[in-house]
Amino acid sequence: MMGSFSRQEFFHELAEGCLLPTTEQGLEQVWQLLVICLLCRLLWILGLPSYVKHLSTVAGGFYTLYLFFELHMVWVVLLSLLCYLILFLCRHSSNRATFLSITILIYLLMGELHMMDTTTWHKMRGSQMVVAMKAISLAFDLDRGVVANVPSPVEFMGYIYFVGTVIFGPWISFNSYREAIKGRKLSFSWIWKVCVSWVKSQLCLIISNCVAPYLFPYFIPIYGDKLLRNKTNRKIRGSVARWLLAYENALSFHFSNYFVGYLSETTTTLAGAGFTEEKDNLKWDMTVARPLHVEFPRSMVEVATSWNLPMSRWLNTYVFTSARNLGTFSAILVTYTASALLHGLSFHLGAVLLSLGFITYIEHVLRKRLAAIFNACILSKKCQPNCTHKNNKVLWVYIINVAFSTLAVFHLAYLGSLFNSSVDYMDDEEESDVANHTIQKWSELSWASHWVTFGCWVLYRIIL
Repeated sequence: MMGSFSRQEFFHELAEGCLLPTTEQGLEQVWQLLVICLLCRLLWILGLPSYVKHLSTVAGGFYTLYLFFELHMVWVVLLSLLCYLILFLCRHSSNRATFLSITILIYLLMGELHMMDTTTWHKMRGSQMVVAMKAISLAFDLDRGVVANVPSPVEFMGYIYFVGTVIFGPWISFNSYREAIKGRKLSFSWIWKVCVSWVKSQLCLIISNCVAPYLFPYFIPIYGDKLLRNKTNRKIRGSVARWLLAYENALSFHFSNYFVGYLSETTTTLAGAGFTEEKDNLKWDMTVARPLHVEFPRSMVEVATSWNLPMSRWLNTYVFTSARNLGTFSAILVTYTASALLHGLSFHLGAVLLSLGFITYIEHVLRKRLAAIFNACILSKKCQPNCTHKNNKVLWVYIINVAFSTLAVFHLAYLGSLFNSSVDYMDDEEESDVANHTIQKWSELSWASHWVTFGCWVLYRIIL
């Protein structure tokens, strides 16, 4: 409705029409989760037996799952029970991770295709993904000797249903969970981290709902009322206007991701996890996303890493490393395919993630080759201070890096143009509509990102 206002009316109605409702709804949806996280944190510092601590977080996890999914939570519970059954049956095997990964993949595919309606299944996608990532990482850690023995059922379920991560994530390792339930003492740095992450999450939610969708018509009125009328009527004309709208969609999607990231920092830290320990110094320093590294990126490689740091770490440790003997390019494709499968059978998500795989690989090899030719610090990742490149702080090096940064923003706008509320949850019959939506959106942008990526690949092959 706010899209039909004049700029003066928009800013007059912004607080009551968007800011306050968004903040109130955000708090209303998660306040009980925050209370349960705090109660578990306080319970753990009482020095109770370990099994009591595990049972408390299982109880808290079950209750929060019911709050968010009601009786549909049974599908998350079934997945966790299936995971422990496979770990127990394969306890003498050295290939537990392989068996468990295949089992989880089959379960998720059956859930997507047969067990229940897609809309309800997708609402639980985040929790299903966290359970899958935790179980697979534990299986790999058992195979590699990082974890000595298969945990007891109550310890495993405590890890899986850890109340700080069971709804919004992020993934944490089994050893991190073990450290968390030791019940570190309360401190100012702990509560400060919780407060800062909560404030950041609310700011990101407000930007996603109330700023990004109206960025160019109201906050940066490049086209004035002309663009406003076009957007209101959903008849965006002109290539520049289409790209501006694509950037708005991408920005709104980005900040919704940052909202979840900072909220997961809040719940995880509040429940007592998400710290590093150096000697006797405890640092509450969990970081899930780095918005500035995404919105002002050095490269698409940096975007892929900074989007969700725990998941990036998980993919690198348990997927990319395991597939590396297939070759770098094949390992990257396997990694992005695994990410797509974990996120669910969604055409637009799969298309974005696989496209991202090609973009990041081609950008990486091209910049690596250019860095070798020019002996300059123009790699996808920032060079260390002691790098051997001859050219690092000269003007033309800065220009090249800025050009690649601009190209990354271009790719982000293109890929993010697909994401809006109308395609978040689709029924089985509407999946073809999602595919048509993806093709239509990218066709409106002339498949520009894919053509540019192809051009970068041709350039790389020429100079190879």
